[in-house]
Amino acid sequence: MTARDRLLALVVAVVWGLNFPATALALEHFPPFLLAALRFTILAVPTLLFVPRPKIPFGRLLLVGLGLGVLQFSFLYLSMASGMPSGLASLVLQASAPFTVVLAGVFLRERLTGRQVVGVTIAVAALGLIALHRSQTAALLPVVLALCGALGWAIGNVATRRAGATNPLHLTLWWSVVPPIPMAVLSFVVEGPDRIGAALGTAVTAEALPADLGLLYIVLVATLVGYGIWSRLLATYPSSTVAPFSMLVPVVGVLASWAAFGEVPDLVEVLAGAVVVGAVLWSSRPARPARPARPAQLSRAARPAPRRAARRRPGDVPVPTPVDGVPVAVLSPGAGDAPR
Repeated sequence: MTARDRLLALVVAVVWGLNFPATALALEHFPPFLLAALRFTILAVPTLLFVPRPKIPFGRLLLVGLGLGVLQFSFLYLSMASGMPSGLASLVLQASAPFTVVLAGVFLRERLTGRQVVGVTIAVAALGLIALHRSQTAALLPVVLALCGALGWAIGNVATRRAGATNPLHLTLWWSVVPPIPMAVLSFVVEGPDRIGAALGTAVTAEALPADLGLLYIVLVATLVGYGIWSRLLATYPSSTVAPFSMLVPVVGVLASWAAFGEVPDLVEVLAGAVVVGAVLWSSRPARPARPARPAQLSRAARPAPRRAARRRPGDVPVPTPVDGVPVAVLSPGAGDAPR
């Protein structure tokens, strides 16, 4: 991965890290499924009118939208609405990185290195420690829901890689067309028309302004900028190379949530989260190229013996080297050969 693309991956990490406090603000006014439906409807309408559809099979586009849109955000928003702090949600959702590495190895036949296997194993163990700790100090359900969202993200990552779209921004916009209808149906069935009407009816009020700004950030920055760059990286590099950069998201997410809401994570969660991030970043480091082998040194016995110069006698003339295989006769000066 080039230095420029590494920088772009870091930009995505910052954008998505700030997305979690923005989501928490939006969820204070909008119920989770309605929020997801609004998020993608705002993108879907201009996309259908003005953006050409990517030249990929519709089934692959549908799979990307179901993974990145429906599965990821339905479970993530439900988790945060159920009490998951935004900082911790940003951490648990990064289970998508090891999930992506494993799914890419199974379905895309991307070869896993020993370093990746070790890093993924350590990351999964640390996430298990977080889940165990949360089950003893708080409700476990939000963590499980966030992990389901991470699995949906991983499915979307692999589907994006498989789609191979030539224009990543068009792919980002068009997979956003998939979630609005399923999310609207879920919102109507689970949240009910009364709750939907109340949220929409008071959306343009001073009290709802923070939620509205959070929604705009989610749509314009997190989706257009974040997923646009992310889709381009996934179309250029193997999933196992790109996905680990998402492990930097919780660093920004935890710090931003701490600054915005005063969320101070438990020490166990911080340490386990640091292990997750470190393990996956370590596993994503490219292997060092092998050094060229040094030529085998000849043993003293195998070395050709140095030629000793023949002793010359006074009056001898050196014999020239044959030219093109024809010997050149040179006579040593003798009694009868002296120049006349």
